[in-house]
Order: sequence, then structure tokens, then C-alpha cells
Amino acid sequence: MTHSHNLLGEPPPTLLPVDPGTAALASGTDPAEVAAAHPTSSAAWAALAEAALQAGNTIEAYAYARTGYHRGLDALRRNGWKGFGPVPWSHEPNRGFLRCVTVLAEAAGVIGEVDEEARCLQLLADCDPSLAA
Repeated sequence: MTHSHNLLGEPPPTLLPVDPGTAALASGTDPAEVAAAHPTSSAAWAALAEAALQAGNTIEAYAYARTGYHRGLDALRRNGWKGFGPVPWSHEPNRGFLRCVTVLAEAAGVIGEVDEEARCLQLLADCDPSLAA
């Protein structure tokens, strides 16, 4: 008999609390002001990273994304994540972290850091398989 699921089980999804910068970003506050006021906000760092990448400022995008990624890892660990298990995109407070990982992967690819790009893409797929595309 074969089973198509992990017999050891998977940890429950990690659902971060509301990101402290999300409301300010939604109201149109400049992401740099939000990051300065709420440096733990992955959403603020993601907004900065995405804007930098769109403007062609790859190194700045990489740096912003790495900052938001680390802030997100801190938040995930504080909320029980052990380095594996689902971090679903469907839960809005998780999106800042996941957006940072996405930009980090893209910026790493642009500068030729292929190992980092692959690691980030694998992390996205592990966190939420719907992000693999």
C-alpha cells in the first residue's frame, strides 16, 4: 500500500500577526517612512524592494529584500516556525515576507548569484506550493 501524504505529519501553517506597517502603506505613506517608523515591517521592506527593482536598482532591491527577509524570519520564528512548514500566501500578514523572498530571488538572479536565487525559489515553493509558478 502506498500513501501520498507525509506519515510524520506537517506542522500547521504559520500565520503571522498583522504587519505593523500594512495600514500605513495602504493609506499611501511612503514605504521609506513606514520602514523607518516600523523597521520590523516586512511589507514596508517589500514595497521598497519592489520599487527599487522596478526602477532598475538591483543592488538596492537586493538589500531591501534581504532586510525584509530577515525581519520576516524573525517574526516567523517568534510565531513557532522551525524553518520548515507552510507559510501560506493566502494569509495577508505573511505576504510581506514572501514578497521579500520573491524580490531577493529575482535580484539574486540578475546579479548572477544563482545559488541564492535557487535557495529563495525553493523556500517559496516550500512555504506555499502555489508560489512555485
